[in-house]
Amino acid sequence: MKATSLVTACLGTALIGLAGPGYAAEEVDLGKTQYEQNCAVCHGASGKGETAFGDLLKSRVPDLTTISKRNGGVFPFERIYETIDGRLAVAAHGTREMPIWGKEYGDEWPDYYLRQKEYNRSAFVRSRILALVDYIYRLQVK
Repeated sequence: MKATSLVTACLGTALIGLAGPGYAAEEVDLGKTQYEQNCAVCHGASGKGETAFGDLLKSRVPDLTTISKRNGGVFPFERIYETIDGRLAVAAHGTREMPIWGKEYGDEWPDYYLRQKEYNRSAFVRSRILALVDYIYRLQVK
């Protein structure tokens, strides 16, 4: 009985050891996740504007991979940030009070998501927007 327990313990430890590094090495890309959840439906998975909704939209979806190229090689960080947080009006995104993704990037949203009182709402929202802006920056063609 003791030998069986020892073998089981060794086998379990080996399996955990083998599975552990693979699991720990997996990283979460918050910016990519935000993009996939809120932007890809219109801008496409690659950011080039290819979407199944193309025929339904009134205007052509801009290619997000060429933002820097269209701005003389400079990525307009502030303009992209303000577009996402709703301060910069973009007709296709809806009104400033209600961008197409709703209150997803507003200070009210963390209350729904976290259901906690002890956190900095603005910092939470800013971190999500910054991650998304960073991901859009990484999509830029070189």
